[in-house]
Amino acid sequence: MLVHQILQSKHSSDVFTIPPETPVSKAAETMSQMKIGALVVSSDGQVPLGILSERDIVRELGKRGPACMEDRVEQMMTSKLVTCTRAETTDGVLTKMTDGRFRHMPVMDGEMMVGLISIGDVVKARLSELSMEKEALEGMIMGH
Repeated sequence: MLVHQILQSKHSSDVFTIPPETPVSKAAETMSQMKIGALVVSSDGQVPLGILSERDIVRELGKRGPACMEDRVEQMMTSKLVTCTRAETTDGVLTKMTDGRFRHMPVMDGEMMVGLISIGDVVKARLSELSMEKEALEGMIMGH
């Protein structure tokens, strides 16, 4: 299965972005309200500068305490983004996410972000793919 198929199957193609100068406390509030685990940091909503995840916030809270909530998002975000394209396979994306130990990946078309997929999206797609393969094999074995 390809990334573009995952994007098509998602209920919403919205990618929630936040400007780099936003306080981390506002980003945490937004994640909580939207029930999401990460925000893409972008000045224009199209070109990603980084990503801020729940893990980033919790890690800094553990190190520095609540004072880190007043930092700007750009001070805490992961700026070395690992991205994918719509043409990549679920296996390739899952490998990148597992090796990098992250759960969200921007989908790019050149320099422009066209979506965001989570490890949950990729696992769901892969399980669906495996289920279809299993049914096809069972059909072949049973002579259907």
